[in-house]
Amino acid sequence: MSIITPVILSGGSGTRLWPASRAAFPKQLLRFIGDRTLLQATLDRLSPGPDGLFGPAAILTNVAHAAETRLQIAGFDPQPVLILEPFGRNTAACAAVAAIWAIGRGDPEGLVLLAPSDHHIPDPLPFRRAAAAAVDAARSGRLVTIGIKPAHPETGYGYIRMGGPLGEIFEAAEFVEKPDLETAKAYLADGRYYWNGGYFLFRADRMLEEMARLQPDILQAARAALAAAASSPGTIALDAAAFEACPSDSIDYAIMEKTDRIAMAPLDTAWNDLGSWAAIWEASQKDASGNALFGDVLVLDANDCLVRTDGPQVTVIETRDLVVIVERGAVLVAPKDKVQKVKAIVEALRRAGRQDLI
Repeated sequence: MSIITPVILSGGSGTRLWPASRAAFPKQLLRFIGDRTLLQATLDRLSPGPDGLFGPAAILTNVAHAAETRLQIAGFDPQPVLILEPFGRNTAACAAVAAIWAIGRGDPEGLVLLAPSDHHIPDPLPFRRAAAAAVDAARSGRLVTIGIKPAHPETGYGYIRMGGPLGEIFEAAEFVEKPDLETAKAYLADGRYYWNGGYFLFRADRMLEEMARLQPDILQAARAALAAAASSPGTIALDAAAFEACPSDSIDYAIMEKTDRIAMAPLDTAWNDLGSWAAIWEASQKDASGNALFGDVLVLDANDCLVRTDGPQVTVIETRDLVVIVERGAVLVAPKDKVQKVKAIVEALRRAGRQDLI
């Protein structure tokens, strides 16, 4: 089996999970489900393992999160390489940096998997099988995305329309934007539409060919940032001046929607991007009344609530579908179907100069 180098994207801020997730301590570094942080769970899922599928990983993260990331990966063997961004430039820059770094290790045709660090996948085996099924297509020069079979009509995700078969996987006929509810229902009924989870498997040299053709400015800035990087054992700090010149764009817009070499490996398993408190509730264990409770919490005649506290005792009485979060001196109370507006609260706090809370 060919070896895949996982490059884990750990630079997001997770603002929709405020007040737990904040700029200095984003959601991938926090525990929401079980006793592992989301980053640690991702490393577990992409560990080398007896199947020989994955090699040692790299983690692309912000320099501000380097110290905490090192603490969280201390128990992993082999140790992941840290590639530190001075600031975020979106996922197309990450793809370019990952491919250049992989080629610099001496294997231009080596396979790289870009993987988000903040997803919840209870069973890692179906994911590993989907990645393994994509290896031959990636080796042949395809850029392969892993599409997640939708479990419900979701309006918060982009979709990938499945095309014709390519051995064990399929052509990716089309990337489509986040739909309205009626369109999402139609996608679910159609059966050919998969959620775009942000996983991309590619041969390093092929990604750079597409970058050179479609996004030369991103490629040039990524090369310069790596060439001038400050390196120490296990760490590469991208040069700030060079990286600042890199345009910010997602790999979907910059490459995947423009190239004609896309394929999709389907993944049919429980998956959640934990993109809101409602998603945390959905993925959590619940009591007989549907409540997910964390910390010193008491509920009386409450149903389908998420209540989480990092210290103060919280009591919820006779309510339904409520989210109550008490974290690091801030309190959030919201109906569960309105938690997508939490991002707007973070923006309002930023405009008010409340950097202490964000």
